[in-house]
Amino acid sequence: MKNQWGLFVVLFTGSFLVGQSAPATAAGSAPTDSSTASSPSGSKEKAPDRAAAYYHFALAHMYEEQVSTYGRSDLANKAIEEYRAAIDADPTSAYLTSGLAELYAKTGRIRDAVIEAQDIIKRDPNNLEARRLLGRIYLRSLGDMEAGNGSESVLKLAIEQYEQIVRLQPDSTDDHLLLGRLYRLHNDLQKAETEFKTAVKLQPDSEEAVTTLAYLYNELGDTSRATDVLSSVPKNERSAKLYSALGYTYEQQKQYKNAVEAYRHAIELDRDNLDAIRGLAENLLNDGQSDAALEQYKVIADANPEDAQTYIRIAEIYRKQGKFDLALENLKKASSMVQDSIEVPYNIASIYQAQGRYDDAVPIMRDLLKKTEKADGNYTGSAKSNRAVFLERLGTIYRDQGNYQAASETFRQMVALGGNDNIERGYQQVIDTWREAKEWQKATDVAKEAVQKLPNSRDLKMVLDAQLADMGKADEALKDVRSLLKGDADDRQIYITLAQMNTRLRRFSDAVQALDKAEQLSTKEEEKEYIWFLRGSTYERDKRYPEAEAQFKKVLAGDPEHASALNYLGYMLADQNMQLEEALGYIKHAVDLDPANGAYLDSLGWAYFRLGKYDLAEENLLKASQKINTDPTVHDHLGDLYQKTGRLKQAAANWERALTEWNRTIAAEVDPSDVARVQKKLDSAKMKLAREDTSKQ
Repeated sequence: MKNQWGLFVVLFTGSFLVGQSAPATAAGSAPTDSSTASSPSGSKEKAPDRAAAYYHFALAHMYEEQVSTYGRSDLANKAIEEYRAAIDADPTSAYLTSGLAELYAKTGRIRDAVIEAQDIIKRDPNNLEARRLLGRIYLRSLGDMEAGNGSESVLKLAIEQYEQIVRLQPDSTDDHLLLGRLYRLHNDLQKAETEFKTAVKLQPDSEEAVTTLAYLYNELGDTSRATDVLSSVPKNERSAKLYSALGYTYEQQKQYKNAVEAYRHAIELDRDNLDAIRGLAENLLNDGQSDAALEQYKVIADANPEDAQTYIRIAEIYRKQGKFDLALENLKKASSMVQDSIEVPYNIASIYQAQGRYDDAVPIMRDLLKKTEKADGNYTGSAKSNRAVFLERLGTIYRDQGNYQAASETFRQMVALGGNDNIERGYQQVIDTWREAKEWQKATDVAKEAVQKLPNSRDLKMVLDAQLADMGKADEALKDVRSLLKGDADDRQIYITLAQMNTRLRRFSDAVQALDKAEQLSTKEEEKEYIWFLRGSTYERDKRYPEAEAQFKKVLAGDPEHASALNYLGYMLADQNMQLEEALGYIKHAVDLDPANGAYLDSLGWAYFRLGKYDLAEENLLKASQKINTDPTVHDHLGDLYQKTGRLKQAAANWERALTEWNRTIAAEVDPSDVARVQKKLDSAKMKLAREDTSKQ
């Protein structure tokens, strides 16, 4: 949606100086209070000559119309002279002084307009037209100014005038809306709400009033009240704009199906509303309906072929579907439209990474970093955020490539950027890099360094404790994490960490107890879903499969697109050789959601193996081994496949590789029963191969 708090359309151009009140009079203008003026001799003031005033006003009006037609400054000067002559003839006429002030504004003499309008208000505080003129001038000046630089003073002046305007004309819906927007800009949200509610009360069928109030509630995070305001309008009276606002509100509530329905209604009422079509596409995508979302984005692209952002969104859908060539095609279209974009090359590099084209991805990211580099290394705001994102992407590409040293050095540049978030993320990525490289001591050393760098970071302390537990200092590490508990809502993450540590230590009862406490502190649905997922994985590692299945299905009931739960449930069933078609369905869905995920590809290959579809099994297991080549489980699965298809030497080689990788892995990540099982298969294969060699001699 477009920003609902944009500045307002006003009538005039020019600028005026903000400062003290303007002088009471201007050259050639009437005295501040003509009713008290007197002649030098002390005689009574001269009676207004209304005939002369009307004559000069008629000439002024004629010149004013000619100014509008021809735009000549000499005609404007003549109009001003005639207005002044008319005011000299009748100094008591507020109509004439208002007309002169309006003319000043129209011809860009803003300071003179302000002086005249202020002069009128001093004589007549209830002069509505003068206040409207001042209000419009302040609004125009506010629009011309940058944030800061006096804009706060001008905003207050505008608010002052519109407060008086609604006092003088309290039944104007538009004025209450405008004053509410000014309050919103001033961050006076309670007053803004009052004005918007007044506007709705004055004109309940005003879509502008209803939607503006609803957007305020959305911005305040009170989406239920926003829904109530919008739903109060009967369905047969709702406009396309109102349905779009309702769709946006449902989107904020993550009620994506309701958002889709609302946007569809908006499009039925206004088929050319590209914003509504874009809202529909976004929420179809949020709801997991990627094909339907893709069709809507194609509609937008057909209607507006120069909209680069639409091609970026289309590319994102194709990337998620694993259609990388189509994704690249659309990104290249976008690139031709926004040649200085940083988003497009970043997305291209992401696709190359997913394709395993690391040598193509690395130069793109290095070029982005070079283009956005500052010689003094001083990055602030969005520049720092972008640089952190670029460094993180480049680091993960190096890590996927197996270049762990380069990955570590790149992530350390995130740390050097400064800012607690960058430092924490950077260190966490360095730790993950050395863990993936199975350099456990290096990972531990970096975790210690991180805590020394940010001693007040609770999250980094828990990362270090988890690492120490993996390295054999379990009781000490668990005690340290428990010491962080404070008896408040922040304890949720601590209990989750305790559960994960205990699960890895095979202290399953303690893990489940910690998850129960974490669930009690979970208030949002997605928070509860995460706890159910962790409980399912704990039960699975404890070989409590029916209970694990129940937890994963509980997650999927709330979020059918939860890729991790789909994969975990599908793999668990396939590994137990149970409900194989159902298991395959879960895993295929997970792969559809994340086609480049090596773990999901391994699960898919294993499910096909269990079903006896060995060609499909080999295809997917080989893809998995390319993604996660140091994972012992993938090599174990390949060994079983090669044995089943009569390639015993290749089977033995993969089982041997699986054992090598397990031997390089810390105990927390190894199930001894898996190691024993693979060792037995390898020993048997070697004996059989030896007998075959002997028989050939």
